[in-house]
Parts: sequence; C-alpha cells; structure tokens
Amino acid sequence: MLTLALLLACVPKKDFDALSADLAAERATLATERAAWATTKSGLEGSLAEEIAKLEALRAVEAGLRADLAAKQAELAANEAEWTSEKAHLLADRTKLKASVTEMEGALAEAAARRVSAEARVAEFRDLLLRFKKLIDAGQLKVRIVEGRMVVELATDVLFASGKADLSDEGRTAILAVGAVLATLGDRQFQVGGHTDNDAIKTERFPSNWELASARAIVVVRTLTTAGVKPTQVSAASFAETHPVADNGTAEGKRANRRIEISVVPDLSELPGFDELKAVGK
Repeated sequence: MLTLALLLACVPKKDFDALSADLAAERATLATERAAWATTKSGLEGSLAEEIAKLEALRAVEAGLRADLAAKQAELAANEAEWTSEKAHLLADRTKLKASVTEMEGALAEAAARRVSAEARVAEFRDLLLRFKKLIDAGQLKVRIVEGRMVVELATDVLFASGKADLSDEGRTAILAVGAVLATLGDRQFQVGGHTDNDAIKTERFPSNWELASARAIVVVRTLTTAGVKPTQVSAASFAETHPVADNGTAEGKRANRRIEISVVPDLSELPGFDELKAVGK
C-alpha cells in the first residue's frame, strides 16, 4: 500500500485524471457491448424458439396422420375378416379403403419428410450460430431467420463510410472472417443483399440508393470470394430502402436499416414436392 501510494503520488493529476477517464470509457464500452449481445441473444433465442415450435407442430401433424392411418388399416383388416357373400359390395368398400390408406400413407410420408427437413434446418441454424459465435460475441454480426432463410446481418456503418462503397479496414476484416466460415459450409448458395435507409443519394457514381446498395453488395461478394467462397456459390442483390427492418423516422432505425444481409439460399431439391414442382415447369 505504501508503494502504491508513493507511485500515485508520483503521477501528475492530469495523467491520473486521463487514466481514470479512459478506464470509465472502457467500462462504458464494455457495458454497451454486453447490452448489445443480450439483445442479439434474445433475438436469436426467439428465432430458434419459433423454428422449434414449427417443428413440434409438424410432429403433431405426423402423429395425427399415424393415428388416422392405423385406424384405417384396422378398419381394412376388419372388413377383410368379415368377408361374406356380399363380396361385390365389400370389394367396393375395400377398394375405397385401400385408396384412403394410400392417400394417408402419402400424406404421412410427406409429413415425415417435412419433419426431417425442419429438424435439418434447426440443426443447421444451431451449427451456423456455433460457427459464428466469436463474431456474434464480438458484436460484429447477427444471425436471424428471415422468411425461412438463415441470414447473416452486418451493419454497413461498420463496413462502409456514408455514401461510399469501399470497405473500411475493419469492414474488410469482418467480411473475410465471415467468408472463411461460409467457405466451410460445403456447396451451399449465398446471396449478398445491400440495404439502405430512406435518405436519398444522387451522385455521379450513385444516382440512387439502388446503385449504392448494389455496389456495396458486389464489393462484399468479391471479398467473400477472396476468403475462399467459390464465385459459383455467391450472388449480389440490391434492395435499396425497400426492405426496412426498423422505422426510418429515427436515427436508430435508419442505422438498423443500413445493412448487408448474406442469405443462405434454400436448396429446393431438398424440400418435399420438388419432383412435382419440377414437372410443372416442363
């Protein structure tokens, strides 16, 4: 204690005040980051809960179909045991029951396929959260479910200067880190979407927000390919200000709307009914 007191006595007051201010700023930043992570975590848990609820609903449908199928099969077995002189009539009933059983079996198979697909999506979402855990914990990105698609969201304020489409050093580092993770997901397809707030822009390079959002998405695509994502796996899209996630009437809302979204594109061939859908297109 004596040594500490002597050391403090040797430190000028202005230096001590500066160090104290720095410490207070660091503590405030840490508190802000913890609050941001709590909000992100809550949103992720909500999205995961919704997917799990959908999965439970599919399981309930499957259970109901199994029960219906068992009842129909039992009814069919009973009719066959009671085969009598009214053979023609019973045969007609038997044909109808077989058709009903076939229909139920088809519905059960489809429900089972949907359940398996839902389980796979939940597992994939959990895996994606695990792979991006470090970046999520660092507050660099969010992972959400949007219209059934897994979406990695990054705020453009970190990636680009206002009205620009050149990645900042910090932004390039973040995109390279994201690309390194996406490159490990096999042959999945990704779409990079550029989003802006509703503040109009009109420059020679960017006549509107469409061009700005498009240029930013393309820059992110190129950086992802540098990180190992195959060019055949990734595309760019511009949404400008047409898909806001918050109210553009506030500065906070505008900040949320200025973002890059990297969507994991669903593979339709993995979904039930794909063969029928493909036949329609012929």
